[in-house]
Amino acid sequence: MCGIAGYIGKKEGLPIVFTNLRKLEYRGYDSAGVAFFDFRGNGKLIKTVGKLDNLEKLIKNKKSLPLTAVVGHTRWATHGVPNKANAHPHADCDGKIFLVHNGIIENYQELKESLIKKGHNFRSQTDTEVAAHLVEEYGFEPALKKIVGAYALAVIYKNDPGKIYVARLGSPLVVGVGQDEYYVASDPTALAGLVKKVIYLKDGQRGVLSLNSMLIGPARPKIEPLDIDPEQAQKGDFPHFMLKEIFEGPEVLLSALRGRLMPDKGIVKLGGLEGVADQLRKVDKMEILACGTSYYSGLVGELLFEEFARIPTEVLLASEYRYRKLPVKKGTGALFISQSGETADTLAALRKANNHKLLTLGIVNAVGSSIARETKAGVYNHAGPEIGVASTKAFLSQLGVLTLMSLYFNPRKTKNHKEFLEELAAIPLKIRSILKESNQIKTLAKKYLKYNNFLYLGRGYNYPTALEGALKLKEISYVHAEGYAGGEMKHGPIALIDKNFPTIAVVTKNLVYEKMISNLEEIKARSGPILAIATAGDKKIAKLADDVFYVPKTAEPLEAMLNIIPLQLFAYYFGTLRGHDVDKPRNLAKSVTVE
Repeated sequence: MCGIAGYIGKKEGLPIVFTNLRKLEYRGYDSAGVAFFDFRGNGKLIKTVGKLDNLEKLIKNKKSLPLTAVVGHTRWATHGVPNKANAHPHADCDGKIFLVHNGIIENYQELKESLIKKGHNFRSQTDTEVAAHLVEEYGFEPALKKIVGAYALAVIYKNDPGKIYVARLGSPLVVGVGQDEYYVASDPTALAGLVKKVIYLKDGQRGVLSLNSMLIGPARPKIEPLDIDPEQAQKGDFPHFMLKEIFEGPEVLLSALRGRLMPDKGIVKLGGLEGVADQLRKVDKMEILACGTSYYSGLVGELLFEEFARIPTEVLLASEYRYRKLPVKKGTGALFISQSGETADTLAALRKANNHKLLTLGIVNAVGSSIARETKAGVYNHAGPEIGVASTKAFLSQLGVLTLMSLYFNPRKTKNHKEFLEELAAIPLKIRSILKESNQIKTLAKKYLKYNNFLYLGRGYNYPTALEGALKLKEISYVHAEGYAGGEMKHGPIALIDKNFPTIAVVTKNLVYEKMISNLEEIKARSGPILAIATAGDKKIAKLADDVFYVPKTAEPLEAMLNIIPLQLFAYYFGTLRGHDVDKPRNLAKSVTVE
């Protein structure tokens, strides 16, 4: 994995494919390459380790043959170390077939041994190269039948240079439909501004794209509009996408609430769930399944569903769910959360839940993604493209949607229901007020820059917030950060506390405020530095913490939406001050399409 780009049309394909690879940089990668045919009809395979800048130097004076196909790839290592040999594209023995691949070929070792016996020579340690030799030995369609695992493939042939062969099973692949031209990409973001129509290949679909024709089967392809604003994928005046996306928080939350939250009428309307309204009334247990940041938003959702919908809820790691022998109970709903809608672990868990005939629901940001299509119903985030690998605005929008869903599930209105809806509608404005104080967070990041270990504490709704805050710091600054429930600190982690181990505490005024104060007193007694996220006007915390960042007061179930903003900003400034590329953290990929 990670980023696929391809082009066949009347324009010169090499610069188009390279530009589209640039658009996919945010997904994370460690090497890159392109394959094309030059003016003599010779196949050219150019690969390099590191950033696309390195590849750009190698192809600077190269030109692809007009009317011929080009494919490119940015790789995130799964099989084999990041080096030139393991980079994509891969070729057959004679250099007549070139292909790029996302996913994992689970039976590659068995296939490789069989192909070696047939005289094939391998140059890499990857599973992907097996696919190139399979196509060489058996042909495109028969090769696909031998592969066990997941793949998104784009293949070009020297003997048939005017075509791109594509196939998808378990890993996303999009075809952009233009005027006498076709684009291939692993993410529709790469196609923004190039085409207005796309085909999201379904599992099992494969096809051939040529200048004036497209043949995709066995299921008839569905051409859909591409609704992505290319301007949204640009940094503008911001130095990094991550900072831009944090500052987009207010509008992102407004988009998640728009047309759904109606405080004046006291109602929440979710059109994506109306088709299963009768089934929702029969749900007496909810399971939330997700990975990473989405898992932490699910932990907030657990509390929301139990408080507002009055439904017992359990949050499960999607990566573990597939292998657990959980009893299947009638009346259980399964809610899947994924920014990309293609997270391999979450998708595998979804398919297991569908096999058990559970009511499956989704919260995804990517329209037309696999999870969006395979769940029975769901709600889109409407957060727009998220380029930064470390999720920020998607997390915020997930919290907004989870709040709406928990209220939608509740046929009974609480005593302060209308006031709560009005407060939810006011959250975007309160986030703006926090963002205006971002320089204060930058100053705090400079102060704490010398530390290499952090404890993040929170309770109730702010425990998942602490977990997510710690994850952000780990992802983009590479320091050790640990999220903990405040009450659990004395059951072990307190042993770590000394003058060199600071605590970032989410201690806003709520039901567990006094309990958090007691936890912080224990840290203070052991000389641990404390940076507190607190409610505006709280004078008590100022006497206890070394530093305080204040956020506006809000209802406790909504606190996570405000409190996560300073934690995201702190991670951003901490990472940049340490000199890291926060948009593309090492070893991470934006869309995790392998288990």
